[in-house]
Amino acid sequence: MSGAMLAGLMGGLIVVLFLLLVLVQRMDPMRAALAALGVVLVPAVLWWLLDSYLGTLISNARSLFIGRSGLEIATIFFGLLLVMIFLRVPIGLAMLVAGIVGLYMVRGRWGPVMNQLKHVTVETFSSYSLSVVPLFLLMGAFAMKGGLSEALFRAAGAWLGQLRGGVAMAGVGASAGFGAICGSSLATAATMGRVALPEMRKHGYSGALATGSLAAGGTLGILIPPSIVLVIYAILAEQNIAKLFVAAMVPGLLAALGYMLTIAVMVRINPKDGVRNPPLPYMERIKALGEIFPVVIIFVVMIGGMNQGIFTPTEGAAVGAAGTGLVAALRGKLGWAALIDCFRSTAVATGMIFFIVLGATVFNAFLGFTRLPFFAAEWVEGLSTSPYMVLLVILLIYLLFGCVMDSLSMILLTIPIFFPIIMRLDFGMTPEETALWFGVIVLIVVEVGLITPPVGMNLFIINSMARGVTMLETYRGVLPFVASDIIRTGILVAAPPITLGLVWLLF
Repeated sequence: MSGAMLAGLMGGLIVVLFLLLVLVQRMDPMRAALAALGVVLVPAVLWWLLDSYLGTLISNARSLFIGRSGLEIATIFFGLLLVMIFLRVPIGLAMLVAGIVGLYMVRGRWGPVMNQLKHVTVETFSSYSLSVVPLFLLMGAFAMKGGLSEALFRAAGAWLGQLRGGVAMAGVGASAGFGAICGSSLATAATMGRVALPEMRKHGYSGALATGSLAAGGTLGILIPPSIVLVIYAILAEQNIAKLFVAAMVPGLLAALGYMLTIAVMVRINPKDGVRNPPLPYMERIKALGEIFPVVIIFVVMIGGMNQGIFTPTEGAAVGAAGTGLVAALRGKLGWAALIDCFRSTAVATGMIFFIVLGATVFNAFLGFTRLPFFAAEWVEGLSTSPYMVLLVILLIYLLFGCVMDSLSMILLTIPIFFPIIMRLDFGMTPEETALWFGVIVLIVVEVGLITPPVGMNLFIINSMARGVTMLETYRGVLPFVASDIIRTGILVAAPPITLGLVWLLF
């Protein structure tokens, strides 16, 4: 392509982007012009730098890796990835950069690396299974706009509010219900924090109990099916999504009950932390239950249809999104502006998740060339130690990673390494049972990471909404819930039938 043709193409692209930003996004013309120039020119400049300078620099750096084993190269680049994460480089970009440069160090030429990048991108995003992600995100967006979170909280409060600490328990119960139609922990925490936090503060609940219980309740968004993180795990581990959803149901309900029990213990120790509200008449309680009937119908149809083979997971997600959107529209909460906002937020969240998926896929392709997963599995298999000791070490690693990484990134980064190790160990189960059980256990530990001080993401989301509550109070309030999670994890590790029983019954 000649220079004139390339300049004309870039100029036309800048004009098209400018018009889209001004006419569709209604952006200020000056900002739109700068944005369009940046989108087109920045990649061109970066490519020129890569071709002129960085390519030579990386080629010279490769001489340092000549003669090193694949295991050594993988270890070096894994450390480089962690350094970038600690420097607050976006996780998707960090994995993509480490993966591309690592592939070059292993393969020695840019041609095969670019071909690998093209192949990985096409193969990843042509996966039909990934289409379930934007549909679950859209369902959660409809649920937030439709006011279903308020209905869930009112219903839970109507039946639990008369107990000491009942409003906090209602927040946990509503989070569990919202998780059944959302699939995102951060969205659940943000939505329920907006709904329940003012009520708890109005009734005199301590800042520690209010923020701690809602941060913990938010984690139910990824544990109660449908769960986006479980979908990604199912794709990575090549497992049945419907079976994973069923396997997560009982542990999810145990999590909600465990959090409510923790609240009961906390208010018994400190009665001033949570007051007891006067009970409502039974007719009002039944009326409150009627408001959440659509949520129950959507959940039963969606999950039941997937379990019975009526829907594929993608079709089930589409049914759930359509049903939630219809309920929001019938409640008068989904006008054109709200509908466009739901589509926009879904597109933004999907783009972010898919970019992380791409970065992780490229980095895992690099690890595959270094044979790190094979070496790790072979090394662990040669150890004369209990499989449960190996599992304990893996879970501790997840807890540590949870302090600095989000749940999706942890799953994408670690499952390709840890899953082959687990599948070579003998836990007395079939390979499929081991994969389902391990997936739920990992999900629970990842969930603990979301509320583990000092940087659990749910803690920051809830604390940012709680005026006058210090971060230290939130840390103090969430620690009993972390203890509850650890106890529950130990029970599920020691008793796999708790996780697998419903799968055995339904499949």
